[in-house]
Amino acid sequence: MHYSVLTLFPQLLEPWLDEALIGRARAKGLIDISLHNLRYHAHNKHNTVDDYPYGGGAGMVIRVDVVARALQALREAFETIDAVILLSPAGRVFNQKLAEELSQKKHLSLLCGRYEGFDARVENLITDEISIGDYVLMGGEVAALTLIEATSRLIPGVIGDEASHQQDSHSSGLLDYPEYTRPPSYEGKQVPDILLSGHHANIMRWRRQEALKRTLLRRSDMLNKAELSAEDLGFLEKLSQEF
Repeated sequence: MHYSVLTLFPQLLEPWLDEALIGRARAKGLIDISLHNLRYHAHNKHNTVDDYPYGGGAGMVIRVDVVARALQALREAFETIDAVILLSPAGRVFNQKLAEELSQKKHLSLLCGRYEGFDARVENLITDEISIGDYVLMGGEVAALTLIEATSRLIPGVIGDEASHQQDSHSSGLLDYPEYTRPPSYEGKQVPDILLSGHHANIMRWRRQEALKRTLLRRSDMLNKAELSAEDLGFLEKLSQEF
């Protein structure tokens, strides 16, 4: 997978992308990330990328011609770009299903805004518009990092255990079950006995039921879309009667 990030502040992204699992995946050649400064395509002596909005109003707007030249340079540098994604609070909301879909692509181009956003005509240059939530950030860089993290970890080899993400919250359609490690007792709180029993079938059943319980209590809306067995439904009905 190759990620091309178009931004006014590549220096914000570089430290994050050089560390931890992302940095290791890049070093192994499992993913490739290139950062492209939009200012290089300003074509004026001050490298100005924005201008005052027509009709008046607060803030500055990033020019469409600057973005067009940046994207053209990308197309000349790379044979294939599967998607040009504008990161914007007006886009469709990012979720695990979309992360799984995008992780199958070969090259994603991520366009990060600043100030009051982009000239509306930029929408004619993109293939998708994605939001990471119903709130507004100072720029698109955090959203780009979110998308890179969520999709790259689904690429084989990026995380140590390739099957581990299948049990993550949202991947299974439920929130994840609670995890425990040493010490077995801490300030009066004990690790559940069943996890120390060595009985794998019972542990699997307990984990499934805990995931169902956590989802019911915290995100009951997810249960409408989750794949549930007859045993799951019976357990949820019993739980509902207790609460």
